[in-house]
Amino acid sequence: MKKMKVKNMVMLVLTALIWGTAFTAQSVGMDYLGPFTFTSVRSLMGGIVLLPVIWVFDKVNANAERGREEKAEKDRKRRDLICGGALCGLALCTASNLQQIGIQYTTVGKAGFITALYIVLVPICGFFLGKRAGLKLWGSVVIAAAGLYLLCITEKFTIGKGDFLVLLCAAVFTVHIMLIDHYSPLVDGVRMSCIQFFVTGVLSAIPMFLFEKPSLSQLAAAAVPLLYAGVLSSGVAYTLQIVAQKGVDPTVASLILSMESVFSVLAGWLILGQSLSVREILGCVLMFTAILLAQLPEKPREVKKA
Repeated sequence: MKKMKVKNMVMLVLTALIWGTAFTAQSVGMDYLGPFTFTSVRSLMGGIVLLPVIWVFDKVNANAERGREEKAEKDRKRRDLICGGALCGLALCTASNLQQIGIQYTTVGKAGFITALYIVLVPICGFFLGKRAGLKLWGSVVIAAAGLYLLCITEKFTIGKGDFLVLLCAAVFTVHIMLIDHYSPLVDGVRMSCIQFFVTGVLSAIPMFLFEKPSLSQLAAAAVPLLYAGVLSSGVAYTLQIVAQKGVDPTVASLILSMESVFSVLAGWLILGQSLSVREILGCVLMFTAILLAQLPEKPREVKKA
């Protein structure tokens, strides 16, 4: 397993924190807008927010990078950037809309747990792609899954229509994490994030105009949750994810990102005054235990002498 830098871990934890607190914004926004409209607008806002950031970075790095790369190398990076941004955007569009639609037919607790099943799906997917996880990581996955269950599931677990849609969302988020793991070392993370948001926004706009009828009054009423979800949850958090995942084992990254469920419960306790049950506190403890276990260094294998 690749060693994780402290700054990468901090960025991933911050990403999980923003995503966890964004559940409130998503819930309030759905009171005024349809799922495709909310996803489209927040994604376009996320892309627009990153445009001036890219411009500033280009100005700062213009002189340092001038003439260092050959044309063939620049063309390769451009192809990887476009391909990576488009594929990540397609995955993000599919996962986000499945989640927004599915959460209408299931409880928030179930949706949070099922979505976070990517912590189990990522190492399984990585196993088939040759990215084998050690026993320590698999142990972390089991502990984290148990923690999420205690944290989110408060009623009898059944697979209904909404549950199935959110399960598909978790599968697609797994693909999204694996795509970022592949492309983030090859391209500029901020640029790829910007492209994925515009792809997500444009693709979501198609069913938005076909099945929903958004109005300016609805958009105005949902302005605050849209700004939070668009600027922070989309523009900032997803970009932090792409930048932080560079050089980080995708299984470890998925474990840290799954802490969004922990932060959503803690935010409800601190901001809304909702009390935490013993079961939920135990779930938080298990989640943090899994994260810490995943960061412990692996013991080097002893080489047997002939």
